[in-house]
Amino acid sequence: MHPKLEISRSDFNKLTGFIKEKYGLNLADKKSLVESRLYNYVLDCGFESFSEYLNAVYCDETGREMANLINKLTTNHTYFMRETDHFKHFLREFLPYAEKHVQDHDLRIWSAGCSFGNEPYNLAMCLDEYFGFRKISWDLKILATDISFNALRAAKNGVYSEMSIENIPESWRKKYFRPVSSGLWQVSDEIRNNVGFKYHNLMEDFTFKKKFDLILCRNVMIYFDEKTKSYICRKFYDAVEEGGFFYIGHAESAPEDMPFVKVYPAIYRKIGGKSK
Repeated sequence: MHPKLEISRSDFNKLTGFIKEKYGLNLADKKSLVESRLYNYVLDCGFESFSEYLNAVYCDETGREMANLINKLTTNHTYFMRETDHFKHFLREFLPYAEKHVQDHDLRIWSAGCSFGNEPYNLAMCLDEYFGFRKISWDLKILATDISFNALRAAKNGVYSEMSIENIPESWRKKYFRPVSSGLWQVSDEIRNNVGFKYHNLMEDFTFKKKFDLILCRNVMIYFDEKTKSYICRKFYDAVEEGGFFYIGHAESAPEDMPFVKVYPAIYRKIGGKSK
């Protein structure tokens, strides 16, 4: 890497401090990752140094450059049927529970940190398989949120590579996808219409009118420190209905003061009222 395009320690500390406060991401020991993710972008934009680029980011009152920076730094590696145990639990335990207990037939599911949309679309397919003709009497729309505008734009299009859907059962591929070009597949309109994508920063207030029956925040908290994970998990807890569920990634560790009760690996449940 050219010496001029190595981020100085002071610039790095300022940037990571800002990102942690604003977005909860702890990148303090990720200097090489930050440099590698931003290197080509800084060059392509014509900046002579990271310092010059970061000054432009901080001075941009529209917030677009900071959004571009976050898009570059957030990891969006995902695919269908990721961590299959969650989808097995969703079909075999969560949905039978929800069908019995959600009296108004308004099933509330939130995919927090949805990345390119694989997760919420996968859930929508499961809902279609489980409810079948009964779904006409249910509101089954899924909320999917992320801090990356680029990821959200791609998610709304619902176009995926052959590799990303290789774990999808063949019958589901025929039912829920259509080929759009060589090696690319698009999620069916019916499934796409069952997912609503929105920008949301987990560090900001949760202002939802109703609580959720299930929240998924999988492989999102890997860059959060213990204090931030604790803060966000308490907010999730208060946003879930009593008896509702919370899924995290199998590679993630829950905070020591996790308010949810663990029922399976990476699967938690709300039992006991409001968080402290």
